[in-house]
Amino acid sequence: MIIIVDDRDAFMELDNLGFGREGISTEGLAASDFHDWVRTAPEPELAAVEAFVLGECSDRRTFPKIIKQRSHAPVLALTGARSLQETLDLFASGVDDVIGNPTHIHEILARIKAIKRRASVESEGTVSGGIRVFGDGRDPEVAGDQMHLPRRERRILEYLMSNKGRRVTKTQIFNFVYGLFSDEIDENVIESHISKLRKRLRHRLGHDPIDSQRYLGYRLIDF
Repeated sequence: MIIIVDDRDAFMELDNLGFGREGISTEGLAASDFHDWVRTAPEPELAAVEAFVLGECSDRRTFPKIIKQRSHAPVLALTGARSLQETLDLFASGVDDVIGNPTHIHEILARIKAIKRRASVESEGTVSGGIRVFGDGRDPEVAGDQMHLPRRERRILEYLMSNKGRRVTKTQIFNFVYGLFSDEIDENVIESHISKLRKRLRHRLGHDPIDSQRYLGYRLIDF
């Protein structure tokens, strides 16, 4: 999930950046709402955020410091009337990258990936047992061969891999895949997605790599 902070209602409602077309959940918040949320959000909600994109909003130069006190996710700033001084000021405030707007969604995703790679996220993917995931939209490799997965199942597998060895709850997975405020979707849909994912992985690997415990959540395990 990506958090977009922007005070322009029309911009947020239309999803002008196009994350939805790429199957990436987003939440749009006005600056005042974001200020309150980022200070008080529970850890599971923050853990579901892949990046923060700061658009046109008040006090945005104060946000990177607040964000980085609670999250390691990349912080990007969009700027329309780009100038050297504004760019320098934004970097000085703590953003990880500055992007001119309008821009293409693929550029934003590429920059997010580059920031994560510089933070030691390996471009060749992350491996657990016979599973390799990439986190950039590519299907995973399972038992040495590419395995096509529906978008939601791929995102769940990526999240389990990023938390390899740790148990994550159904709520955490739901927030990552669907966003924090998706009231129109029942959280129990995650159980269906995981059931199908486990069946596919079991068929390819010969064993189930996802350990689950009632009320405690799910964990990707090595064999």
